[in-house]
Amino acid sequence: MLLAIMFTTSFAAAAYADDVDSRVTLGYSISIAPAWFDPADTPGIVTPFLVIYALHDSVLKGMPAGPFTPSLAEQYSATEDGLSYEFVLRASAKFHNGEPVAAEDVRFSFERYRGTGQADMKRRVRSVDIAGNHIRFNLADPWPDFLTFYVSATGAGWVVPKKYVERVGDEGYKKAPIGAGPYKFVSFTPGVELVLEAFDQYWRKTPNVKRLVFRSIPDESTRFAALKRGEIDMAGVGGELAREAQATPGLTLKVFPVSVVIWLSFPEQWDPKSPWHDERVRRAASLAIDRKTMNEALRLGAAHLTGSIFPENFEHYWQPQAPEYDPGKAKQLLAEAGYPKGFDAGEYYCDASIADIGEAVVNNLQEAGIRARLRPLERAAFFRGYAEKKFKNIIQGWSGAPGNVATRLQAFVAGGGTYAYGSYPDLDALYNRQATEIDRNRRAAILAEIQKSIHERAMFAPIWQLAGVNAIGPRIAESGFGLIPGFPGSAPYEDITLKSR
Repeated sequence: MLLAIMFTTSFAAAAYADDVDSRVTLGYSISIAPAWFDPADTPGIVTPFLVIYALHDSVLKGMPAGPFTPSLAEQYSATEDGLSYEFVLRASAKFHNGEPVAAEDVRFSFERYRGTGQADMKRRVRSVDIAGNHIRFNLADPWPDFLTFYVSATGAGWVVPKKYVERVGDEGYKKAPIGAGPYKFVSFTPGVELVLEAFDQYWRKTPNVKRLVFRSIPDESTRFAALKRGEIDMAGVGGELAREAQATPGLTLKVFPVSVVIWLSFPEQWDPKSPWHDERVRRAASLAIDRKTMNEALRLGAAHLTGSIFPENFEHYWQPQAPEYDPGKAKQLLAEAGYPKGFDAGEYYCDASIADIGEAVVNNLQEAGIRARLRPLERAAFFRGYAEKKFKNIIQGWSGAPGNVATRLQAFVAGGGTYAYGSYPDLDALYNRQATEIDRNRRAAILAEIQKSIHERAMFAPIWQLAGVNAIGPRIAESGFGLIPGFPGSAPYEDITLKSR
């Protein structure tokens, strides 16, 4: 039985008439976690940004104009030696409680940040100085990826109000978050929905839509039925339901490229006693996956079969050869590795919202002799277990976090990374070298060498780079999907518009 608890903020207690004509409801396959209301806990995946882009704002952020668009900071600069970055806050930026966004809030938010990449950032940032509306980050050494880590791949650059957070505490903040984004918090019913209201003092513009509702509907058929009935306005769909959306009068289907890559991770490859320690077994698993058929059946053939865990649009991306499907060769490799009859691979952990991919892969592995049992988990629980290194056997990993090749290496490959269960000393050495290499061509060569080695060692079995597939109801004029390159959600939320009647 679901225990529904309603949280409300004091400033949202004064209700207004909820006119359906000024409300947009987005149907999601996931349950929204309160941890995603606080940028300090950003775990290196894209999902929290679906909420963060509504509630919060960053000094710079990815927008239609580019990945480092001035936001709370109206301008920024870097010294020639690469040791200092300075941001100048815009005077018109305010938090939802009416207080101005100050330089002290920016420094507080950085120092408070405890999500993915925080150890790297705080080790490399020597000090943060403030003077008036100026904030200067002083680095210990030149770091070409400072901006990417600070305002793109992590939540460190997203600003929260220092005085309010200190007054209510971390847990109190998650129950009643105050940000500086285009929408302010109204209520949250765990497992059901998050309700937000337009912030009419948002510096960029007053949002076009008065009320924004994030509704959790895990079952795809139920979600699609709600869309057809007009109970929600947008919903992610796949397979036959996507085709049905194309044929349903009043609905439109939006298919667009996103920076989300899905792969198989083998957390026991560093254990000499595990079958996954043998590169031939990992390669056999990859050869067993019929990606093309899966893509046509589940994603309208729109996913890209890149053979890499890095999105094609990421800076410094290295293109490997396309992944093969050869179940006969997979069986041959298993036999050479000492498993002529295959083996019991145990549990296959995956995010429940993409369990359809997991089901297809498990069937493919079974045909090759790798017998695995699907273990779908709700998204927050999946990534918590992934980060806490609780999984074994096979993990269907994925990430859509913004950034570049280096930021994804930091989270999933480099020693000590949030989702890295082990590492290789030579790759760690290369990663550390590229992090301080200021010559762009030399750095690109090092990152290409790392990616090539990852591919040659079959550290992962990439499945594909996802394409966003969303069905949109008849009330929507601008959905926001695809406006920010690579971003899988509807954003900027303040740009969503409804059709005039």
